[in-house]
Amino acid sequence: MAKSSKRRAPMWARLCAIFGCILMVLSGGALVTGQVVLARYAGAVENKSLLGGNDAAAADKVSDIKGAQNILLVGIDPRTDTQTPLSDSIIVVHVPQSMDQAYIFSVPRDLLVDIPSFDKTGFRGGRSKINAAMGYGSAIGNGKHDAAQGFELLAKTVQQLTGIDGFDAGAIINFGGFKKIVDAMGGVTMRIDQNVKSEHLQPNGKPRPRLSRCADNTCEHPYYGPQAEYKVGTYHLQGWQALDYVRQRYGLPKSDYDRQRHQQQFIKAMASQALGKDVITNPVKLDKVLKAAGDALVFDGNGHDVVDWGFALKNVRANNMTTIKLPGGGIIENGKYQGEALDESAGEFFKAVSQDRLPKFLFDHPEYVNKES
Repeated sequence: MAKSSKRRAPMWARLCAIFGCILMVLSGGALVTGQVVLARYAGAVENKSLLGGNDAAAADKVSDIKGAQNILLVGIDPRTDTQTPLSDSIIVVHVPQSMDQAYIFSVPRDLLVDIPSFDKTGFRGGRSKINAAMGYGSAIGNGKHDAAQGFELLAKTVQQLTGIDGFDAGAIINFGGFKKIVDAMGGVTMRIDQNVKSEHLQPNGKPRPRLSRCADNTCEHPYYGPQAEYKVGTYHLQGWQALDYVRQRYGLPKSDYDRQRHQQQFIKAMASQALGKDVITNPVKLDKVLKAAGDALVFDGNGHDVVDWGFALKNVRANNMTTIKLPGGGIIENGKYQGEALDESAGEFFKAVSQDRLPKFLFDHPEYVNKES
């Protein structure tokens, strides 16, 4: 029995390492508990066409996912089908041809980009913040929206920005489901590298109250009252604390760039803890984690299911993930903030990604690597 557990555990590890214990928790943990549970939880993941390809699931076969891979992960708030979806977090995972490492970088949500035209909604294309791309691509008529369709335009926009020919897999991560996964794990321990005050929550986790004030035909809804605080040090975070912490950008010296780093740090911390005996060998906790993961995401594996991807990424672990910080800054015109722009060197970084030669680029540009990597 011990030998079997040791042999199967790497599936959990490899999946956690790439998708930050969201996609990975599902298929990796399921393999630990056998084929019946595997089918139960793999079927719980909602599969949709996010990348404009075929919806059909891959046939039963050994995975043939080989070579360099690029995966797009998008975090969104829970919304109804009458609300326009916005991509709050945009993360690209690059796996080199050796398939034994992962490089993670975030695209600033306020990055000004050219969004391509999209026939499905009649959008003619234009320049805007990149987090609007999902909204421009999501309309399906009668005032309704489909985040999966919007993901397709966002993917095309990120491809145009980076030069990546096409994404090999994609996932929409529901932030509400994310919190449930963390709670099912019993919380996550991580290092907080700077003092952060919450814009949204009180110290007890409840929403901060808001005021409404309007002037000159514009309205603001500022928060007020006590704020949850996260201070430098190592802490064990509950689900609401983890989600709140990784979403904060207001009041931080580098705003969204600091937030991107915090999200990447949390992905690694979450992946590492998912490998712990407290989760893997605890059937009750494992079952809760798997159920939460099944509700947390929509997945498109380009014809391959989560199990195929798990086997393909068998050599990736949390300790060989490198988190990347893209240099950039705000654009101010006539005293007004317009959005973000990346440093010119980002063009060379994207070229290195598309040509699968990141190690050489990062050796020449160590400033791109987060210190925690």
